[in-house]
Formats: sequence, C-alpha cells, structure tokens
Amino acid sequence: MSEWFRQAGDGRITLTLHIQPGAKKTEFAGLHGDALKIRLAAPPVDGKANEALVRFLADVLDLPKSAVVLKSGQTSRRKVLEVSGSDSARISALSGI
Repeated sequence: MSEWFRQAGDGRITLTLHIQPGAKKTEFAGLHGDALKIRLAAPPVDGKANEALVRFLADVLDLPKSAVVLKSGQTSRRKVLEVSGSDSARISALSGI
C-alpha cells in the first residue's frame, strides 16, 4: 500500500494530498513526497479550491460528493481527505493517471 493513502478497517480510505491551486487545468500530477499532488484550476479563495477538490475526486471515483470529506488542511496545500464507498485498487490507480 502507498504512503499517500490508508484504508481503515471499516472501509474508509484516508488520502494525503498536496494541492496546487490556480493551475491551468485540474489534473493529477504524480507523487509529491508522501502525498499525491493534484493541480486545481480553482483559485485558493473563499474555499473554492476545497470545493473543486472534493468535486474532482468524487467525479473521478464515480462517487457522490458526500462520500468525499475534507478532514484537515482547509487553508493549507497539504490536505487530508476521507473517502467512503471506494476500494483501495481504484484509489491506488490515481497515482498512475
């Protein structure tokens, strides 16, 4: 299992992400230390980047937005999210996109 995500016994998966807001387009950018880097087209103001991040991950994983929760890092580039209803194989594949 990768360092940037962990699966709990109840099936929830915790993701450690490094976010680059204000990019030209929203995309995965590979690994950044022990985190998965994601470039977001949304600006880092008024929570727009956080909303865009949750929406982007929910869309990619084909989950409802309510299944992706920002646990920490509301004002930081380093964020921890919790995902419910997905499996570790799908999550692991994200780093290779």
